[in-house]
Formats: sequence, C-alpha cells, structure tokens
Amino acid sequence: MTQTVTIDGPAPLTGTYFPADTPRAFAVLNGATGVPHRFYRHFAAWLAEDQGISCLTYDYRDFGASARRPMRDVTATMLDWGLHDTQAARDWLEARAEGLPLWLMGHSLGGLMLARQERTKDVARVITVCTGPVHTTDHPWPFQATVRALWFAVGPLSTATFGYVPKQASGLGSDIPGPVFKQWKRWCTTHGYPAKDPLIPEATEAAFSCPVRTVSLSDDTSVPPIAVERMTELYPGTDTEHLALTPQQFGLTKVGHIDAFRRENAKLWPAIIA
Repeated sequence: MTQTVTIDGPAPLTGTYFPADTPRAFAVLNGATGVPHRFYRHFAAWLAEDQGISCLTYDYRDFGASARRPMRDVTATMLDWGLHDTQAARDWLEARAEGLPLWLMGHSLGGLMLARQERTKDVARVITVCTGPVHTTDHPWPFQATVRALWFAVGPLSTATFGYVPKQASGLGSDIPGPVFKQWKRWCTTHGYPAKDPLIPEATEAAFSCPVRTVSLSDDTSVPPIAVERMTELYPGTDTEHLALTPQQFGLTKVGHIDAFRRENAKLWPAIIA
C-alpha cells in the first residue's frame, strides 16, 4: 500500500512511497522541472508491484505537494531542487533500504547532478531519462523559437511582473518559481554547463562505481539525444551507457520529453531498467 511521506532535509518535502512486498532494490525517482510527483505514480507502482523495487517519488521544495508558501515568495533555486533535494530524498530512502541495492533514477533535471551527491560509491545503479546539459542551440526548429521566447521574453517578463512564471504564460503545465527559472535560463543559454556555474560543485572523478545508463528518446525536442550524449561530461571517469530509444521500436507514435513515464507508454519501461 502506498504511503504519503514527509522527507526532512534543508526543506520539508512531501512524497509517496511505493513499497514492494519483497524488495530486491530501492529506487528514488527524481522528477523533471515542473512535473508533479503524482505524474510518476504508475511507473513507481509498476516498479514496486512487478519488479520488486520499492520506489520513492516526491516533489521538490515549494512545488507541488511540497509547496509551503505562495509561488511569488519562493526562494528555491534549480540547484536546490537538483542537488540538495535529491540528496535529502535519497537519504530518506537509504535509511530504509536495510542494505539492499540503492538505485538513483532521474528524469530531466532529476538526473543532472547525481554525481555531485554525497556517498556516491554506495549507489548500486543510476538511470537517467531525457537528461542532459542542453543548450538553446540544441533544440530543433521550430521548437527552438518557442524556447527562445521563453528564455528571453515570456520568462523574464513574467518573473518581473509576478515573481514567477505562470503556467498559462509558459505552457509548461506548472508555475515555475522565479529563482528556479533564472538559474534554469542561465544554464540553458550558457555553453559548458555546469563547469561555468561557480555555485555547482565539481563532480568527483569516477563518482560512481556502478554503471550509469542514460536514456534518450529520438523525438525529444527539449533534451535531444545529442544533449543526452553529453552526460559523460557530468559523470567523468564513470562507465556510462547511452540507450537511444525511438517510439517506433515499441509500436508508439510519439513519446517526447515527458511522456516516457505515462501509463500508455509502459512498453518502454522494461527497456529503461533492463
């Protein structure tokens, strides 16, 4: 039976725990920017019920179920979400794993900074989906025009007016805190992320002793496969496998950046964790 949980850390996080009856591993699933953790419930339930992998999903601080204040008052940054909150969620799950293998899974933002966590040698497996250090010029046209409008017009105007980026303005599906947007924009419009952001700690050489699997989707315009292939830069000295998937391999018409975790695309799931 699923459990609603509170994760203590630098900021309180609310999540959902999907325990397996007889777990063989424990996985924390770190979500994409602006995607509520409820979105991942079908995948997490599949891990627990069909694969014997207890799974934790959660919302980053001051977002979704973890919201504690009005969006205009949020001071959290993307670094808070992608590093500090992922560490807090992992610590919560690791304390309950009883020595069984610990998996780190990340969707988009959720996989970017895993090599910068503490005690990375204790991790048994890393899987990222549609994660990569993407630059504006990586996006295909005409989607690149939409992204440029967000970075240089809609986003800055919204944050100046409201203190955040409303979902109605961005089309992202969720309101995005102003500090998160500003750091997100800087990363995606600066070549060489994360090396050029002094706020992000450097990754330890060969941070993980386990294999790292990076999964891309051929029709992902937000983080195209070319950006996913750069994940080796974020995991220096680590054995990294890039799994390039196409929707057609699985009899699907399209998947894109977000929908790999939708229930109707469950045909993808065994390949992602194989």
